[in-house]
Amino acid sequence: MNFIDIEKLKKALPAHPGILGKEDYFNSAVLIPLLQINNEFYLLFEKRAENIRQGGEICFPGGQIDPGLDDTPVETALRETEEEIGIKREHIEIIGLMDTLIGPRGVTVDSCIGLINIDSIDQCKTDPEEVDSVFTVPLSFFIENEPEIFHAESTLNYTFYNPGGEVEELIPSRKKSMNDHIDQSYTKTRRKVFVYKTNGEVIWGITAKLINEVVKKLKS
Repeated sequence: MNFIDIEKLKKALPAHPGILGKEDYFNSAVLIPLLQINNEFYLLFEKRAENIRQGGEICFPGGQIDPGLDDTPVETALRETEEEIGIKREHIEIIGLMDTLIGPRGVTVDSCIGLINIDSIDQCKTDPEEVDSVFTVPLSFFIENEPEIFHAESTLNYTFYNPGGEVEELIPSRKKSMNDHIDQSYTKTRRKVFVYKTNGEVIWGITAKLINEVVKKLKS
């Protein structure tokens, strides 16, 4: 048997375990912006421009982590916030980070909570190419109102039909036995989808999940 250096292996293990294979995902970061108006805290949201991916949806400022520009996910969140809604990082006090969220479509989201030092959202200078508008919702609304819960189903396919109509396998699948009535070429997962309805808008998906996590921490 070849010699195995267990001590070397031990030293190579991460001091703070993260996400194995994170580089294979679409890695993003967002800022969860809190601002105080008349002694009440509000969450600041943006409505995405109609002509971009997921146009018209409600989200927090953020975007894809760029290793060439950002040393940390917090840097990404601050950079994207400045680009999208015009709030400079010197007006943002980061109070902490949330756990990494892994989305259902190969996306990771690192989020941080920041206190925004502005007097009014009128000070936001939105980029019309990315943002249609911004608005606030009292944090108390989310504390006092549970989200509606829906469900979505994701399918992971190992085979697909090519343009010629032929079945191609991405991963060799097991052959089905005579008594096997389940297609072994795919798996399905069912997940909860949180939805908040306020200000005539629907806040759902990853954004709603992040809000719910903030509320849980406030209530714990």
